Amino acid sequence: MGRLITGCIADVPYDEPRKLATPKSRARMTLLDLCSYLGLIAIVLATVNICLGLLIAVRYSPWRTWPHRRINYFRIHNWSGYLLLLITVAHPIVLLFSREPRFRALDIALPLWSPSQPFENTIGAVALYALTVVVITSYYRLSMKRRTWKRFHYVVYVAAAASFLHGLLTDPHLKNSPVDYFDGEKVLVEVCFLVVAVASYLALRYRIRKQARRAALLPVVEHES
Repeated sequence: MGRLITGCIADVPYDEPRKLATPKSRARMTLLDLCSYLGLIAIVLATVNICLGLLIAVRYSPWRTWPHRRINYFRIHNWSGYLLLLITVAHPIVLLFSREPRFRALDIALPLWSPSQPFENTIGAVALYALTVVVITSYYRLSMKRRTWKRFHYVVYVAAAASFLHGLLTDPHLKNSPVDYFDGEKVLVEVCFLVVAVASYLALRYRIRKQARRAALLPVVEHES
């Protein structure tokens, strides 16, 4: 009887215990991953900053209209701009510590001859330099004429266009792979671009309606006076 039980147990297939994932077997974040994440964070921050800037441009009042709260979105706009510049600068600097491909400081500052994707990186450099001009002139706006500062501030549209284009065309692994517009990172960039486009349209419509209301009230005020 004992032999029979032993034989039955021996015939039962034995499943080896699954090996638990150890820290060494898990995928670690590479420098290219960090560079890519910083770029995506910069895209999201740029989207938020542009939307806040549009609210300021049309003089939207969160107290008189939705959400009927006192929100100093001008300060949020400023600090998000400073944070955006910081992350945008850190985005390419990470590449200096990458072994493959090897980037030099000159390749970061002037990426026309960078070892990988020089065209896409040049577009990113244009976005960085344009953003730097916008942030610096905004910081010293009180010591400048409003018209002069406003002309500099229009450079933000160049920075935004270059940022979205750089995010769409760049291969995060720097292998010159074809662009996959349905990749998760590319979809995020596309959604941010769509948000900016819709927000720009709504801001323009809001300004037109606001000017129309003012024009309709002007004859009434002149008649009463």
